[in-house]
Amino acid sequence: MVVETKRAPLDRARVLAAAVALADRSGLDAVSMRAVAAELGVVPMALYKHVDDKDDLVGGMIDTVIEGYDVPDAAPAGADQVRARIRAARTELLRHPWLRPAIETRSRRTPTVIAHMDAVAGAFLADGYSVDLTHHAMHALGHRIWGFSPEAFEEPPATPPSPAEQEAIMRMMATRYPSVTAIAIDAATRNASGACDDDAEFDFTLDLLLDAFARLRAAGWVSRA
Repeated sequence: MVVETKRAPLDRARVLAAAVALADRSGLDAVSMRAVAAELGVVPMALYKHVDDKDDLVGGMIDTVIEGYDVPDAAPAGADQVRARIRAARTELLRHPWLRPAIETRSRRTPTVIAHMDAVAGAFLADGYSVDLTHHAMHALGHRIWGFSPEAFEEPPATPPSPAEQEAIMRMMATRYPSVTAIAIDAATRNASGACDDDAEFDFTLDLLLDAFARLRAAGWVSRA
């Protein structure tokens, strides 16, 4: 006798979890209403009871990850709590490679997004930062509160050049752009991967900003009218 197992009822949380799992496995471009429905073994129309459209689906996926930020319950106020919250965001960003491009497509702040922003700002305010300085600190942190920092003119991954091609490129770069070349060579000697250490650079800039904010608070900084 065949015993049928009862399928869990479909709800928004299940839909979003399936979409996150699909994006983790195949990237954000693979996420569509039809593909998520296939993951769940339902017809696409069944999803529309729980998400409005793909835009709502992606927004919900982002919210799902943000709601899972692992922030220590006993995180102290001020810079240490801000750092803990931002590092929690970065951990999830590295765990879900699709998250950054998803965030960069958003133009609407959901309650979950606002709650994270409020928690970061609240950590400053609870430590004696003025509303004025907190406002400017939040702007300075920018995308870092979501665990990443956009870089201008980022190049997509390319096929590595042959050793001979690499040598020719470095000779040309050293002649035309000696300062940039010096930085690239130094980074290559310091890192086993031969490239920039994105995580270390993220922490360097985050600590630099937090230290600067603390100095401004101690100096009684106020913005110009």
